[in-house]
Amino acid sequence: MTRSASELHRRAVDLCINGKYAQAQRVLDQADARTDDPDLRARIVGTRALALQRTGFPAQAEELLMTAVAGPDLAPHTQAILLGQLGAIANYGGRLDEAERWLTRAIESLAEDPVPAARTRVNRSLVRMQQRRLGDAADDLERASTTFADHDLATDEAQARHNLGYTSLLAGDLVGALREMLAARPVAASTPVNAAITDVDRAEVLRDAGLTTEAEQILARAATVFGSHRMPQSRAEAEFHLARSLLSHDSSRASRVALSASRRFRAVGNDAWAARADAVRLRAMLGGLRVEQAGSSRRRMPTPAEVDGVADELISRGFRGEAAALRMSEALARARRGEDAGRDIRVPSSAPMEVQLLAAELRSARAAAANRGAAARRHAAKGLDVLAGWQRTFGSLDLQTSVAMHGGNLIFAGLDSAVRSGRPDVVFEWSERARHLSQQVVPLRPPPDPALAEELAELRMLRAENPGGDWLSVPRAAALRERARERQWSSTGAVDGEERIDLERLRGELTDDTALIAYVYSGSALVALVCTLERTVVVPVASDAAVRRLLTGLRADLDMSASIRTPPMADIVRRGLDDRLRALSEALLDGPAAIAGTRRLVLTTPGLLNSIPWAMLPAMRGRVFTLAVSATRWAHLRPHGAFPSETAGFAVGPRVARGEEEVETAAESWGGSVVLQGDAASVDRVTELASRVDVLHVAAHGRHAVDNPLFSGLELADGALFGYDIDLMPEVPDTVVLSACEVGRSSVRWGEEAIGMTRIWLHAGTRCVVAAPVIVADDVACELLGAMHEGLAAGRAPSEALAAASEHTGIVAPFQVHGAGF
Repeated sequence: MTRSASELHRRAVDLCINGKYAQAQRVLDQADARTDDPDLRARIVGTRALALQRTGFPAQAEELLMTAVAGPDLAPHTQAILLGQLGAIANYGGRLDEAERWLTRAIESLAEDPVPAARTRVNRSLVRMQQRRLGDAADDLERASTTFADHDLATDEAQARHNLGYTSLLAGDLVGALREMLAARPVAASTPVNAAITDVDRAEVLRDAGLTTEAEQILARAATVFGSHRMPQSRAEAEFHLARSLLSHDSSRASRVALSASRRFRAVGNDAWAARADAVRLRAMLGGLRVEQAGSSRRRMPTPAEVDGVADELISRGFRGEAAALRMSEALARARRGEDAGRDIRVPSSAPMEVQLLAAELRSARAAAANRGAAARRHAAKGLDVLAGWQRTFGSLDLQTSVAMHGGNLIFAGLDSAVRSGRPDVVFEWSERARHLSQQVVPLRPPPDPALAEELAELRMLRAENPGGDWLSVPRAAALRERARERQWSSTGAVDGEERIDLERLRGELTDDTALIAYVYSGSALVALVCTLERTVVVPVASDAAVRRLLTGLRADLDMSASIRTPPMADIVRRGLDDRLRALSEALLDGPAAIAGTRRLVLTTPGLLNSIPWAMLPAMRGRVFTLAVSATRWAHLRPHGAFPSETAGFAVGPRVARGEEEVETAAESWGGSVVLQGDAASVDRVTELASRVDVLHVAAHGRHAVDNPLFSGLELADGALFGYDIDLMPEVPDTVVLSACEVGRSSVRWGEEAIGMTRIWLHAGTRCVVAAPVIVADDVACELLGAMHEGLAAGRAPSEALAAASEHTGIVAPFQVHGAGF
């Protein structure tokens, strides 16, 4: 059956909606050949212009539309459609005010035709987002979504809902943004092009959440899709967002990618977006956002004239926040080089979080350059308070730790000033700011979520089928990972923010036999703050370069020592390890430990020292200690009196040599304990057991997921118990013992924070976790942990029980207590 021109035009519109622009052009040719109707021909021109614009010919598109609008005898309705399309093209060209005028005129003229009016509202919402008129943008999208739903236009409705998620992103609501985008994705991502469009927006959510590695992978894939479909504008936009993400950690690559994006924008005549890309390139040349990159590069610095030229163009096109960020980046680079940083730069009240924090960083850097340390810290603290207010809206550990990336430079600015001051109270304050930044919010336990439980069960099956480290790259696993993240972000609310303690309050928590050693890394110096009831002193320790040298090869030495157990090779390996541990002890611990005397120790450490097995350092032998997330968390969680441990449960995963012996030996110390072995040691059974015991001991193989710490796991009978599973437990034990390789490790995140299986348990409400950051020989774990349970069952605190077990057995192992171990 031969289709009419109107039917062909509708078909072309649908093809454009689904990103099939080349096919749409061919259908439009057919439609044009079958009609003499001036209104229909004008609409065909309008749709052709849209396809031309999206495939890199915006000037030709606009010329076609202007000619069509001026045509004689057009119906007002047709003219309104064309005006809306002119507005869409002006928006893509960065001419926001002009786009707003065209689109508003079109909407007013289309009042009697709801579907075209709704599509024009969607385009106007994009303009209003860039103008930071987020309430108006959301209103347009809500009204459009309702219209599409009323007319059974599922793809249009999904795309409008997706864009509502983008307005949430711009408003700082990462949880709402991801929720809307993932809900819309199955319908909105109906073609490879549409999937790539939604992926770019979703990557922006992940970037703002600090998950830059994943965001950049998504953006790179999207750019490739746009390139293969000959969509240079969209490809350049993906590259622009990729460059913005790279600013936070790789300024050299950010500069290269931004230059590529700028050239693509100019090739399609889009000077507004080219200016935006140029601004990112100049910021990358100025050092990006990372403190440690500033002033160390010999590459050419942009001139003031270059910066002013791009900033002025951005302002003229309505991108005031990006102009302010560029000018502040230049002033910050000058301040760090000891040059005059100029006057304060006005930051628009609507500026995003990144710009507000950059302003605080600039003020802090100016004060530091003028040797006004107190002012430098005050400005840095104000910026961090803004960030903390945002963080208090999140209960999820994943979000709390990852968004700390936005405060990294301010933390280092404050720490550097604090260390330079030499004042113990100031060093302690900033140590706690740094440690507390990612875990200040007390989480609200989420309600039961059967759907999440089912999806995690499917992920266990997928992991078992793909045991390699890249199992999450399987498309189905990647989709389930996104849904698990969204559910965890959405369902884990915040009860309240936990106020940091000061040095006076800490002293009130210490006893005669307890001391704090807080290691502080300022980005250039490493010091230890030692606090007892009698005194508090700041002790310089080894340089970060020296520590990094000693840490190189430490993990390999520890793994070999645990794996090679027979002489003579075991003796050789052990001597090498002992030498390395002795050097680390001398560099980091001997001096501070001598000041602390024989007291029990609370240690807080930055990410630089994350992999150290403190229990094995000579200066720690025979000591009771706990690795606390922060002094504040230790003070809030530590028991005042006897440690409450009356019930215990045990589980053994598959293929653990001597695992059954380990838990049976440990269980002998407890009356009426439950031991799960074989098929009984399933995720559901272990989860249920964890909810009703004081002490949970799991002997299982573990795997640490560096890029996805919440997918670190313990291998049980039916698959891995993930970090996400812990949030599904109605209650968690006071003490968790993880006799598993690797799960005691953590991934260093922005701001020198860390997240791993131990942190996940602690965030969920567990008081302390006993774990090892490296492989532990099975016989060592069996004997040492069995002896430790004797102390736990007798009512001793976990740190005391572990130290006593080590002394009793003579075993020196990397097991250590995290949290409030006493």
